[in-house]
Amino acid sequence: MTKQTHSFQAEVAQLLHLVTHSLYSNPEIFVRELVSNASDAADKLRFEGLNNAALYEDNPNLEVRIAFDKDARTLSITDTGIGLTEQEAIDNLGTIAKSGTKDFMGKLSGDQKADAQLIGQFGVGFYSGFIVADKITVESRRAGVPADQGVRWVSGGTGDFEVETIHRPERGTTITLHLRDDAEEYLNAWKLKSLINKYSDHISLPILMEKEAWKEGENDQPGSMVKTGEWETVNQANALWTRPKKDISEEQYTEFYKAISHDHEAPLTWAHNRVEGNTEYTQLLYIPSKAPFDLWNRDKKAGIKLYVKRVFIMDDAEALMPTYLRFVKGVIDSADLPLNVSRELLQESRDVRAIRDGSTKRVLSMLEDLAKQEDKTPYNQFYAEFGAVLKEGLGEDFANKDRLAKLLRYASTQSDTPSVSLADYKARMKEGQDAIYYITADTLAAAKNSPQLEVFKKKGIEVLLMSDRVDEWSLNYLQEFDGTPLQSVAKGAVDLGKLQDETEKKAAEEAAEAFKPLLAKLKEALKEKAEDVRVTTRLVDSPACLVVQDDGMSTQLARLLKQAGQQAPESKPVLEINAEHALVKKLDGSVHFHDLAHILFDQALLAEGGLPEDPAAYVRRVNALLV
Repeated sequence: MTKQTHSFQAEVAQLLHLVTHSLYSNPEIFVRELVSNASDAADKLRFEGLNNAALYEDNPNLEVRIAFDKDARTLSITDTGIGLTEQEAIDNLGTIAKSGTKDFMGKLSGDQKADAQLIGQFGVGFYSGFIVADKITVESRRAGVPADQGVRWVSGGTGDFEVETIHRPERGTTITLHLRDDAEEYLNAWKLKSLINKYSDHISLPILMEKEAWKEGENDQPGSMVKTGEWETVNQANALWTRPKKDISEEQYTEFYKAISHDHEAPLTWAHNRVEGNTEYTQLLYIPSKAPFDLWNRDKKAGIKLYVKRVFIMDDAEALMPTYLRFVKGVIDSADLPLNVSRELLQESRDVRAIRDGSTKRVLSMLEDLAKQEDKTPYNQFYAEFGAVLKEGLGEDFANKDRLAKLLRYASTQSDTPSVSLADYKARMKEGQDAIYYITADTLAAAKNSPQLEVFKKKGIEVLLMSDRVDEWSLNYLQEFDGTPLQSVAKGAVDLGKLQDETEKKAAEEAAEAFKPLLAKLKEALKEKAEDVRVTTRLVDSPACLVVQDDGMSTQLARLLKQAGQQAPESKPVLEINAEHALVKKLDGSVHFHDLAHILFDQALLAEGGLPEDPAAYVRRVNALLV
């Protein structure tokens, strides 16, 4: 039984220092995390035991026992769950967020509160023990493994940990916390019971503690509580989602969310429902108040735990929630799915599809209820965190596209914050306006200051400002809203229809005719850059702007594709010029016509957030004219 010493990953050692020194704002959280891990271990044994009853041979009971020793200053949490092999102990207790530890550590900066939120988002529950302990000992044996192949893992939370093989007769895991001097309050039965009641009352297996009785002192010594050797269950030991809603307090709902999500923040809202019909199931679904660090990882598993008849089947059941709702957390307990359901069957099951559809509609109903509230703060908070992800649903969930469209919010030329719904926009459209106008850009500032908005601002026409990277893609699936088409102000020739009077139309036609020779010269000078050059009515103060044809790919989307390393179709923009601008009027007779034409094009490109193909050539031309 030789000991082996292993070093933590550098990032883990740094994290442990952070846990020890920065998370004292809520030290009692370690009870919830460690009991939750014990419950997960029991769930995993239940699942594996469906096909292998021999795993229960040495102990048919699933339970958690919590004990403390005041003299030794230790607190232990023992479960009879699946247990760990030696290699699993090394892999799981010596590594955090295996695929993204460096990304994780890159996020750990700022004040203590921010750090605490990040700890919760990354779900490093086991390490919360170091908040109160200066050493943690883990002894474990995996179910089905011989007794002489147990493992002991010991660490002081610094740079390394020791692992050795031990003889452990019982299946499961014991975590022993060697408490620091300032954590002796946790060597108290009343304190521990109150924490279990607060954080872990919902756990669906019994949590046991040794009973205590009062013993009178002798020889004038004060009396004290002494242990009786009898164990009692100190939690309700039934799954929270199986209880009637009237028997569950708001605090219990919140603490259950924190336990299953490892989030320190309370959820924004939740829904608890029993669904009956062809497919029967219970759903308890939560919408978080803060986005996790890996929200944009589309390969990230969903946050739904699947149970069948209260038997745990799997974590992260991605088949039960569409990808664009991957931020939703919760539990679904089905009465219809077979207990031996596999991932392959789960993907193809008609019942699972019914659960997925029902759960999706329930989440959308929760969001609709939030959006309808007179106080817009909760929905605005949700949208600031998850709005961009919600837009993915336009292309992924055709059945609910109309409901999703009503939930979307955008900034506009009348609002700097993303608070304008498509219904709001349509309700205040000008008389004679027959389209919902929008512009996409890399940033809100670029959209707001785009020269393509000038005629719309002049006429007081509201334009939606879209700056999320997903906007351009998602609008391919949303061509109209409630019968009104959506029109990009950066595509095609501007046509304001009835909003443009006959005088303006006639003036534009006359200008186009008068500028024909100049347009021909510009087309020749810019033939390598521009598909066409034409006079426009959309500009007021700027000399020129770039647009694309109605069926063309926007310059912003082309840039995004290139940044992502993907091939964008080769297409040239159209240069539109303002016939009333002094710079355009001087073009025709200028001896620097060629340089001015290229500067005009490159400035229009810069105005919309792009960069000239040859920045050095642009600078040379500008410098030559300045001289």
